[in-house]
Parts: sequence; structure tokens; C-alpha cells
Amino acid sequence: MMFRTTTLSLCLMLASASAGAATKEEDRLENAGIVLEEVLAVPDNIPSELLDKAECVIVIPSMLKVALGIGGNYGRGAMVCRTGVSFTDAWGAPAMYAIDGGSIGLQLGAQATDLVLLVMNTRGVNALLGSKVKLGANASAAAGPKGRDVAAATDATMRAEILSYSRSRGLFAGISLDGASLRPDDGASEGVYGRRITARTIVTSPGMPMPAAGRRFVAALEKSAPRNESQPTH
Repeated sequence: MMFRTTTLSLCLMLASASAGAATKEEDRLENAGIVLEEVLAVPDNIPSELLDKAECVIVIPSMLKVALGIGGNYGRGAMVCRTGVSFTDAWGAPAMYAIDGGSIGLQLGAQATDLVLLVMNTRGVNALLGSKVKLGANASAAAGPKGRDVAAATDATMRAEILSYSRSRGLFAGISLDGASLRPDDGASEGVYGRRITARTIVTSPGMPMPAAGRRFVAALEKSAPRNESQPTH
């Protein structure tokens, strides 16, 4: 009897822990949608012509940058891509992602930053659906131009596979992503979808069901950039 009671208690504890992890990941996904809504509501922020051409959007809420001689970035969020073979159709279901790494710096302190990344072409998407991608090495990245007019953007910026934007709070202004790496967070996706699943499966599977926690994220994109205005590139 005692053995059965102990086993039952252990099962209940494991089930509770699993449910708690799922709720945490769902909260993170919900927060990513709230951040995107707020960012897109700010005038002269991400130019609409760039968002219209983006094939995926990644949001990392409250990414932490800690610097004490050496700077480092760490955060977890989600990516939503357009569906279709060339990622040009309607926005699909979210996959969970993480960012880590950093650059050498001399600042002291810590910073929490909401990060938004636009993935601008199929090469960038395919790289992100693999494994870890180092920005600047496996995928070209640049700080995204802001405002209504992107005519002043440099050629290097416009050729980048990933454009980055940040909304900073705390001790610093701005952010550096030099040497940072993006990777699928399949463990977090499992918490959201309730089963083991990869980012590639989520993004490329037709008719992938939309988790409730991801609806705000996708609705914000459908409202601001319902159609892909770019030509597919490989």
C-alpha cells in the first residue's frame, strides 16, 4: 500500500511539474505576442515595407544582457513564419526559439531588452530551421532601419538575411548582437504543443494547429503584414 501511495504521489508531482513547464512556455509565447503588438503600435518604428517583405518574425521578450567586462545575451521567445514552400503565404503557427552568446564590452550592469528580428529571405529561414545559427557567420545580420522611409538604409543592411530591432529598458540604451546565436528551443515547443516536435515540423507542416497562446502573435502579423510583398529568394 505504501509503495502504491509513493508511486501515485510521484506521478502526481511529475504531472504537476510538466503542467507548470507548459504554462511557463505558454506565458512566454503570449508575452511575445503582447510585445509585438506594442512594438508595431509605436510610430516610426519598423518600416511597413520591411515587415511586408519578412518571411519570419522572431520576438524575444525581455532578453537579458549582462556585462561585466564581457557582455552576454540570453533570452527565449518564439518565431512565426509565413506558410508555403517559399514562405510567401499566410502566417503559420509559432515555434519556440532561444538566443544566447554575446560580444566583448566594457559596460557594467544589466539590461532587459525586447528583441524583434525580421528574417528577410528563404536562406535565413532555412538556416534557422536547422540547428544553432551564429549571427554574422551562418546568417548575415544587421540593425534594422527605423522610420517610415528606408531609403537611407545601406546596401549591407538591405542585403542582410536578418534585421534586428530592440526596445530597451534598464541601464543601457541599444543592444549588440555580435556573436549571438539563435537556436530552435524544441523543449519549449514541446511544452506549448504537448508533444515532442521540431521547429522545422511546426513551420513547414501544412495545417499546423494554432496554440491558443500564439494567437496574439499571429494576429498582430496578420493585421500589419497580411501579404508577402517580396519576391521569393533562395
